[in-house]
Amino acid sequence: MNDLTVVGFGPGNYDGMTLGGVKALESAEIIVGYTSYCNKIRGFFPKKEYISTPMRQEIERCRMALELAASGRDVAMVCSGDAGIYGMASPLLDLAGEYGVKVRIVPGVTAAVSGAAGLGAPLTSDFCVLSLSDLLTPREVMEKRIELAATADLVIVLYNPGSRARTGYLAWACEIISRHRAPETVCGVASDIGSEDESFKVMTLSELSAFEAGMHDTVFIGSSATKLTAGKMVTPRGYRL
Repeated sequence: MNDLTVVGFGPGNYDGMTLGGVKALESAEIIVGYTSYCNKIRGFFPKKEYISTPMRQEIERCRMALELAASGRDVAMVCSGDAGIYGMASPLLDLAGEYGVKVRIVPGVTAAVSGAAGLGAPLTSDFCVLSLSDLLTPREVMEKRIELAATADLVIVLYNPGSRARTGYLAWACEIISRHRAPETVCGVASDIGSEDESFKVMTLSELSAFEAGMHDTVFIGSSATKLTAGKMVTPRGYRL
């Protein structure tokens, strides 16, 4: 049975890749991925053959990679962050049986982890990750999940908080969370993680509700225990200091 390797390449810079991810891409003959993702890593692996497709052609991309692997080619599919977190690992595993291909998944550094490192230590206690994209998740389902996470006093990480086509989603989520969190709750935004333009902002929940977030932003909403320490967002673990 032929193998297809799925690699999460982290935030997009070479330093943010895992050693396992680097080794997998160095050994691959062909790298398949979303056009923007291939462009991000092409400079790190310039001698590889690249096959890319635009956004919203995810299933076509999966089948293309599986067909190449089934033909005996050494193929790696790349995803930003981790391939198993809002990535392509799931559809590839679902489709692999049709092609007689074994899927091997190499973990990567997801935005919740790389963004948290830039903001401080917001995820030291219990947290959850939610996406505000309604392309695959109905809005009413997202609303229920946001409400329950807020009720449980979890630190909440929001992926896909907005785009040119999806405006007002972050303000909507903040309104739901505000039913259970104080306006001064410590929050943060990690932007363009891993690029030369990366930035990290700490603000209150009230200020976050007016923030215009895009697809390059990852949003962190603190729990009732999260605090601001030396300009950093910190959720205590509970150790005696």
